[in-house]
Amino acid sequence: MLGFIALLLGVWLAFVVIGAVVEGLFWLLVIGAVLFVATAAFGWVRRKAGTRV
Repeated sequence: MLGFIALLLGVWLAFVVIGAVVEGLFWLLVIGAVLFVATAAFGWVRRKAGTRV
């Protein structure tokens, strides 16, 4: 599961970079940033839930 989340984070980060570099794709930057934050938060919550006894 952690590997899949890392893969998604990489994809979203690529979207952010492409959106920042390519003129006219600002929407891709915004969507990539939102999805990156959401996936990171989801992974953090799942990781925290797994460590509780």
